[in-house]
Amino acid sequence: MKSPKDKAPADTTYVILGSSGNTGSIIADFLLLKGQRVRVVGRDLGRLQRFVRKGAEAFAADLNDAVALAKSFDGAHAAYLMLPPITTRDDQERQSDAIAKAVKESGLRYAVHLSSYGGHVPEGTGPVTGLHSSEQKLNATSDLNVLHLRPGYFMENNLAAIDMIRGMGIFGHALSPDVKLPMIATRDVGDYAAQRLLDLDFSGKQTRELLGERDLSMKEVTAAIARGIGRPELRYVQFPYDQMQQALTQTGFSPKKAAVYIELFTAVNTGLLAAQEPRSPENTTPTSFEKFVQDVFVPAYRGKASAA
Repeated sequence: MKSPKDKAPADTTYVILGSSGNTGSIIADFLLLKGQRVRVVGRDLGRLQRFVRKGAEAFAADLNDAVALAKSFDGAHAAYLMLPPITTRDDQERQSDAIAKAVKESGLRYAVHLSSYGGHVPEGTGPVTGLHSSEQKLNATSDLNVLHLRPGYFMENNLAAIDMIRGMGIFGHALSPDVKLPMIATRDVGDYAAQRLLDLDFSGKQTRELLGERDLSMKEVTAAIARGIGRPELRYVQFPYDQMQQALTQTGFSPKKAAVYIELFTAVNTGLLAAQEPRSPENTTPTSFEKFVQDVFVPAYRGKASAA
């Protein structure tokens, strides 16, 4: 914890990367509602206008551009840092290089960094390997106080099954039906990150796992979805890795990106990717999977909301 003299100045500016995404948008809205100065960063200024209308400053920058990112951090006291959904590991490394360089050059003091459970593992975890690398780069910046958030498997990932459920009447995936995963709603990640940014109650290099309301197997996930959408016959089917990889490429993934995700699913199934912290009130979040199904999955399934 910081001493009182280290508290954020009254005119703190917060920079939010990924501000149009699931977590960044919640953080930006929360801080604006609290009357804070917020600078939202993205490639497309048009997508940031809804925050501008609430009082935010919009800044155009690409996550591969360290110079532009450093300018976006200029005068800021704290930031929310994240990598976008990956295309390749090379992309991850370029973007985390640029972010870390910009943080160092700008003299940013505080950051909440979106990583993942399993972020402690140096290799073999698919996209989480790139997040481990990003953590290490930020930890190498001596003057930065950084909190690495390591949330569980996003509940929203299950929205990708909607077309399969509609078309084939099954929920198919490469994950083992019985392996329990910490599963979390992105809203809870955003809420937690926003509060820690407001409080700036961390120092040095810290990590915090966020494990959702409880651990769930894919069998349990499918059963909850079946109840929510009124299809009691819905069953879970584990796909072989090669079949899953083919399915991913058919939905538009490049072969390289599909292979990265197969590595992730393998890491979950073998236990390489697993939570390290015992479950506690501090790392347990409120949204149950049943609540997510009711509020997000069912409307998306019925076509009343986008499946994004």
